[in-house]
Amino acid sequence: QVQLAESGGGLVQAGGSLRLSCIVTGRTFNRYGGAWFRQTPGTERKFVAAINWSGVGTDYANSVKERFTIWRDDGNTAFYLQMDNLKPEDTAVYFCASERDQYYSGPVGYRNPRRYAYWGQGTQVTVSS
Repeated sequence: QVQLAESGGGLVQAGGSLRLSCIVTGRTFNRYGGAWFRQTPGTERKFVAAINWSGVGTDYANSVKERFTIWRDDGNTAFYLQMDNLKPEDTAVYFCASERDQYYSGPVGYRNPRRYAYWGQGTQVTVSS
């Protein structure tokens, strides 16, 4: 059974930093890419960042470029999201996701939730002004 567990959320002041972690179990981790999405109440889940199975390919939402960094550690079967210079508009529940297909390089882009088959429960990030 594939499971994803996020951690690292919390309350931080604007300009501060947080690091989110996502531990993936139940599958051969280094065959699958992953991503982070976020969601605020009453809105759809939105793409934040993604990394492919090899770690070479990444993508970021325009709103977080130059502030957030995604990477993977295959030894620890984990994805990470380093968030710097946080802004109040970054406040959301952050979800990690693992791709549906191994070694995927098909037409469904990083930003499309349909690319991902497994999701974590989410971790709250709150940025105060």
